[in-house]
Amino acid sequence: MSVRTLTMTDPLYDYLLRVSVREPELLARLRAETAELPEARMQISPEQGQFMGLLVELLGVRRAVEVGTFTGYSALCMAQAMPADGRLVCCDVSRRWTDIARRYWREAGLDDRIELHRAPAIETLDRLLAEGGAGRFDFAFIDADKAGYLDYYERCLTLVRRGGLVALDNTLWGGSVADPEDRSEDTRAIRELNEQLYGDERVTLSLLPIGDGLTLARKR
Repeated sequence: MSVRTLTMTDPLYDYLLRVSVREPELLARLRAETAELPEARMQISPEQGQFMGLLVELLGVRRAVEVGTFTGYSALCMAQAMPADGRLVCCDVSRRWTDIARRYWREAGLDDRIELHRAPAIETLDRLLAEGGAGRFDFAFIDADKAGYLDYYERCLTLVRRGGLVALDNTLWGGSVADPEDRSEDTRAIRELNEQLYGDERVTLSLLPIGDGLTLARKR
């Protein structure tokens, strides 16, 4: 029998945070403010944010796109790992959430690296493609409405260069994807996405049990 991923008990999770997560004070404040919102469950975990920053460093990301920005924590994790001339295009429709994001981006001195588009993400992605963006991005992060994931993925895969990475959040969906009794629209959308990704020979694939499930798809 193969060794399985450890069950993350509260004491073990606290230990993981203590010995590995180097969260700056500003990011901790943003996470705390977000935790007061009714939609707080949409916030990524600090260890996931740090991991994504590491991916950005490893790939030498200069151009990235984010679909679903919420209050800006993940964007800040990525932007601070990019070089000074880096550019992160963020897609979100909410002024209430992204006003919080912009406040923290300015305080971090990174707002010049982040280009926020308050519009349906499909419109923004299609505009990037129409402007010649295909193959010009290094990294894409998708964390938005689940029904739109496949459409977002196809566009982001076209935008990233060969060797670039598309990361998709919530791909374990709280365990619901493995529950045959759960037939909700979002769960069915994530299941379909996972099956499509599994059979997609255009990418090298790994689904990590970090946060709510993080899938990494590297464009071949």
